[in-house]
Amino acid sequence: MTDTIFALSSGAPPAAIAVVRVSGPSAEMALLALSGRRLAPRKASVVSLRDRKGALLDRALALWLPGPNTATGEDVAELHCHGGRAVVAAVEGALAALPQLRRATSGEFTRRAFANGRIDLAEAEGLADLLSAETELQRKSAQ
Repeated sequence: MTDTIFALSSGAPPAAIAVVRVSGPSAEMALLALSGRRLAPRKASVVSLRDRKGALLDRALALWLPGPNTATGEDVAELHCHGGRAVVAAVEGALAALPQLRRATSGEFTRRAFANGRIDLAEAEGLADLLSAETELQRKSAQ
């Protein structure tokens, strides 16, 4: 797994906040491309996210989380944007325009966490159950 992936990791828009996660060796480059600056590790920073042409996409909180002590075991960048459909689409579009990045497939962040020893099989299955839980009993069972 040498490629860098991105996806909306929060609920579907519209919402107050949308979290877009980037994981892989080009995560910091992606953060630099959209924010225009390097960020201190593990510290939330307010940034202006811009596309390749310099158009403002959103003012957001961004986190730079160098691996291996991350959820996936890889370098991770998180963008905490406003959760409107247009904002999320614009941020995802700007990420997709970067040649080193691709959209993650369903469950790929969890697969990477498992492959990198950040979670075991039982935790991976529990996470899947927790994300699909619709009742209180299902939520408790998944935990």
